Amino acid sequence: MKRWLGRLATLLVLLLPVPCWAHVGSPNVFYEGDAGPYPVRVTVRPPGVVPGLAQIHVRLKSGEARRVTVLPVHWRAGTRGAPPPDAAEPVPGEPGLFTASLWLMDSGAYSVLVTLEGERGVGTASVPVNSIATTRLPMSKGLGGLLAALGVVLFAGALSILWAAVREGVLPPGQSPEARRAWRAWVVVALGGAGFALALFAARGWWNAVDADYRNNDMYRPRELAAQVLAAGGQRRLRLDLDLTDAHRYGPLVPDHGKLMHLFLLREPNLDALAHIHPVRVQGERFEVTVPPLPAGTYRLYADLTHETGFSQTLTGLAELPAAGASGAPADLEAGPAQDPDDSWHVGGPAAASGIVRVGPPGDEKPAAELESGLRMSWDGPPKVLANRDAGLRFRVEDAAGHAGALEPYMGMLAHAAVRRDDGAVFAHLHPTGSVSMAAQHVFEKKARAERGEAAESASADGTEHGPGCAGLPATPPPEAVVSFPYEFPRPGRYRIWVQVKVGGSVRTGVFDVEVSAEE
Repeated sequence: MKRWLGRLATLLVLLLPVPCWAHVGSPNVFYEGDAGPYPVRVTVRPPGVVPGLAQIHVRLKSGEARRVTVLPVHWRAGTRGAPPPDAAEPVPGEPGLFTASLWLMDSGAYSVLVTLEGERGVGTASVPVNSIATTRLPMSKGLGGLLAALGVVLFAGALSILWAAVREGVLPPGQSPEARRAWRAWVVVALGGAGFALALFAARGWWNAVDADYRNNDMYRPRELAAQVLAAGGQRRLRLDLDLTDAHRYGPLVPDHGKLMHLFLLREPNLDALAHIHPVRVQGERFEVTVPPLPAGTYRLYADLTHETGFSQTLTGLAELPAAGASGAPADLEAGPAQDPDDSWHVGGPAAASGIVRVGPPGDEKPAAELESGLRMSWDGPPKVLANRDAGLRFRVEDAAGHAGALEPYMGMLAHAAVRRDDGAVFAHLHPTGSVSMAAQHVFEKKARAERGEAAESASADGTEHGPGCAGLPATPPPEAVVSFPYEFPRPGRYRIWVQVKVGGSVRTGVFDVEVSAEE
């Protein structure tokens, strides 16, 4: 009951504008894929408080829709316990763009079902969204002053009513109260004032208790990874101990693309080395992974996890990696997991191993990164990248003669990308389908099929189930070898982008730097 009262109190200040940041500084959710026969791009801007209003933008990439609806489905309630869908309104002057505001009333994992009805029939897309409280809304000085003034008026009014009621409440009109009655009225006013003061003191204690409960229990705080590097016999192994204190809320871990954890290592401060590896659970909440041939240094860790409720989170940590060949004598080093065949890494930055070049006709050159085997990756991005606008993350892979590279699937996707702000305030792991967790999509679609009484679809080779409209790969690879990622940089600053594609059985990584400007 106390928690619900706290949420009710939070609603009183929902209209106050404050910034909302997720645990890696990139709170908005991006999805690009098919809603049945309609290709769409969906952007969800979740609230920083719960309950709160999420902003939904649906852009129809082809075809026409007569009606677009959005429906919040909490993992616990399912579609049967969801409210009626809300209609998204078309944006004047923007054909194919619809917008809606959606209440997320509880914490945990949601799926926003986007349904389109139009010339091609009906189609639906499932967009997983985390509903978490990431901020504590302050009360503005103006509102606080207004409430304090109203409180003083109410306090004085209550005392005035007591004084009048005791002094002359039972006297006939026009008769003056005797001195004894007037004295008694002042005594009652004094006692009433003391009682009101005690009530205000108790209310203040209740308010502080509710606020503390919100800060300690309702606000989401990502847990730190406890990292230890074991080195012996020329090998290095990274041991991670997870703090999943809130696992009872979100459930056990489930694999995403066949992996329980996707771990990124970024060497600081120059961001000149990256690894995308996949630790294996060895016991309890302990994971281990063999470290690839990275140079020594301090590495920031980002671990992507998905729970069986559809909730996804990124845990962070630090690890000091010794030079390869460092000696040590941990007794259990030889019994660790083997290197995952999908592990990949890259050493160098745009000004070093990647060698930034410019391609294209004069006046329309594009930044490019030299890859291995004579390939290069060019960025067909906008001339100026703005915060909270489409970033234009569209990359082309070709050889020196301009022939398209033959892209191959890499863990169920045509490409992966990692985005990091130079100060570490922002990190995002992207796919061509956006920032959503594919495993979370499958969790919600599996539950929806069960509610409809349908049989679950067969699992894919990577151990995940694929539902309609959620495949990570197109039916045929694009002949021009172009990959794109729906994304908006959340704030201005300098960013580094690593784009991973698989060509000829090997993962190639292009590295790009970009200066993101403030919104115009």
